[in-house]
Amino acid sequence: MNLGTELTYGNSEDLFFLEYNKRKGHFTMSIDHIHGQYELYYLFSGERQYFIKDRTYPIQAGDLVLIPSNELHKTSDTGVPNHARIVLYYNERYFDSYSKEEAALLRSPFLGSRRVLRLTHQERLRFEQLLYGLLQEVQEQTPGHELPIRHAAAEALLFAARHMINSKLEPTEGSSPPSPAAAKAMEIASYIAEHYREPLTLDELSRRFHLSTSYLSRTFKKYTGFGLTEYIGITRVKEAQLQLRETAERVTEIAADVGFESLSQFERVFKTHVRLSPRDYRNQYGQKC
Repeated sequence: MNLGTELTYGNSEDLFFLEYNKRKGHFTMSIDHIHGQYELYYLFSGERQYFIKDRTYPIQAGDLVLIPSNELHKTSDTGVPNHARIVLYYNERYFDSYSKEEAALLRSPFLGSRRVLRLTHQERLRFEQLLYGLLQEVQEQTPGHELPIRHAAAEALLFAARHMINSKLEPTEGSSPPSPAAAKAMEIASYIAEHYREPLTLDELSRRFHLSTSYLSRTFKKYTGFGLTEYIGITRVKEAQLQLRETAERVTEIAADVGFESLSQFERVFKTHVRLSPRDYRNQYGQKC
């Protein structure tokens, strides 16, 4: 099948949308990634490094990555050029059209602890046949193409759900243990995730983990894709988003609670990563009284 180098269907306001890219050379996501959609990522070719929440996963061709909504994540280069991938995005409201049992099954791949499914050769052939059929419909847009696209979107979730149910082995999230440097970066990320409300600085973290500031900064960026200050800020923003959606606390109180030194700093960092002010975010996504 002759696909273009880039295909899209829908947008972030839709119940379901997708992005396909075939990239030449080296590539690392330039934007921070935290959004309300569930994300199913499949790598057709190449290899990538995927950081999710506080852990880095080496991803190879044939791997299926599952990212829950509002989970911090970012892909980065491994030093090997060229890769092709597809990302399927599902809005929470996507599941409303199914029965309670069906919605629970389709959502289930994102709710467990596994983030990477390494498919067998036969599973990979079957899943790629589904995805290529989906992409062909997106590219050709023949009359009625929305119908097979919607069907394939659900079929992809069902494939992942059944894989999770039938697999009796622990996920193969890397064929070998992480290097000491990668393990240290993940340890630092876990510490930040637990202590984001506290004052966190490069100097303090370097003392705590017995690393020089330059080595800590360089290693953390290499294995997570995020700068240290950037990761701290996004971690705090993620918690602020939760409170803005689910509580009636004042914005100033939320800013202080999640670790920001001032309201102005909170608003600046929040808008950088969410593209909305905290108040606009609450108006759009907060609980309606």
